[in-house]
Amino acid sequence: MKIINKQGIRKIEESTCENQQISSIDLVERAANAVACEIISRFLPTQRIVVIAGPGNNGADALAVARMLVEQGYRRVEIFLFNVTGKLSHDCNEESKRLLAMDNIDFTEITREFNPPYLGENDVVVDGMFGSGLNNTLQGGFVSVARYINESGAFVISIDIPSGLFCEWNSHQNLRDVVHADLTLAFQLPRLSFFFAENHDVLGEWKLIDIDLDQAMIKSDKTNTGFYLIDSRNISPFLNPRLPFTGKRDYGSALIFAGSTGMMGAAVMASRACMKSGAGLATVHSAHRGMQILQTAVPEVMFEPDRNEHFISDMKIHHKHQAVAVGPGIGTQDITINALERLLQNCPSPLVLDADALNCIAERPALLSLIPPKTVITPHVGEFDRLFGEHKNSENRLKTAIEKARMYNIIIVLKGHYTAVVRPTGRVYINSTGNPGMATAGSGDVLTGIITAFLAQGYLPEYAATVGVYVHGLAGDMAAEKLGEFGMTASDISDNVGRAIHSILLSKKSK
Repeated sequence: MKIINKQGIRKIEESTCENQQISSIDLVERAANAVACEIISRFLPTQRIVVIAGPGNNGADALAVARMLVEQGYRRVEIFLFNVTGKLSHDCNEESKRLLAMDNIDFTEITREFNPPYLGENDVVVDGMFGSGLNNTLQGGFVSVARYINESGAFVISIDIPSGLFCEWNSHQNLRDVVHADLTLAFQLPRLSFFFAENHDVLGEWKLIDIDLDQAMIKSDKTNTGFYLIDSRNISPFLNPRLPFTGKRDYGSALIFAGSTGMMGAAVMASRACMKSGAGLATVHSAHRGMQILQTAVPEVMFEPDRNEHFISDMKIHHKHQAVAVGPGIGTQDITINALERLLQNCPSPLVLDADALNCIAERPALLSLIPPKTVITPHVGEFDRLFGEHKNSENRLKTAIEKARMYNIIIVLKGHYTAVVRPTGRVYINSTGNPGMATAGSGDVLTGIITAFLAQGYLPEYAATVGVYVHGLAGDMAAEKLGEFGMTASDISDNVGRAIHSILLSKKSK
């Protein structure tokens, strides 16, 4: 699914009107009907609802919503239309006329001073001041209105996007001056700003509402932004079923450098997830003392002992492997960093770097230039900042990830609530699966094992990362459904990987 910007929204709306032979006011009515239905499904007709509309088409949506609520028996609807410049959009002007034609409408048009109504925690505010087409930050009185709404304690529903928030980048503005919604009802497609942690309190819950926008223009290259939301429809075409008359070597061999004294659990979780994701063979190279732990916990995995008792000191590859992973639990000893440096210079197979492999590189930044092309790196926020410098927010972090993926020709899996897979081309794929229960020790090790398994099975690195991230999140959702977000562990995610892959393949068959 595309993540759209304001220019794309405009093109899609224009194309919808042209190809469906409707006017822009008809599209307003369609959008308003969808919003009104959502409000009706959540609140009784006795609910006090205060609708605040701006002078543009977002205001037109809000006015149409107000009219529809009144028509459905909501008698405590109060409407405020801001017309401080005397210039309403055509559709906003038309919707205000339709409202004024009704009897017993509580309607106030603000042309100068605004005497705000009382708002309390039992009230609902419908925010329709400004939508996706906003060009500048809120100014003057609109800032005061936004802050008044935010401080009221009322339940706020924003139409399309909270007033003052831009579709994409917002790091330059003060979010105190933006309306803070409890529910954002966006039309058809998500906006990039929905996926940044710092905007969570502004958006609240967000929900996409289908208003039958023109699919041809949605799919057109004219509305490409380079940002996409990963869902099952993106993943199922790339996930290959197991075939009859195949053996374990048909599904690849993975070599995982993981673990050290006191950190063998990371090696266990990564290798187990690798096997559960379909790799035919997996070998763990680790500190010599880890042999008994690994072979007891994951007997399906072969063990290659390092000559060092406690740490990995050698990362030579002695056999042919279709994928190599490095990092979970290896520590940052100098001897390990030296071994990693030699591996980066000589690795013949597709590579995944995670956890302490990234911390080793952060200790010796010159190693960044040695990372082989199309390597997959999987940093969480802390690891990313250690590699590329401190960032104030997730928006700036994503911008840096796009820059560094291009610079080093690598795939960056930037982990978080909405994990982003950043390709060297600049395209970004944001994951839709997963839950807060996955914020648990070892979850990243499981992801490393999953991505490595798909690499071993012959998936291109960019696809292995994208499919792996989605499967990881879906397995986490299945674990949470069974155990709850507080009760799940990384091993529970790993235990559900097979089920997650199976469910995707089943959905593929049913299409």
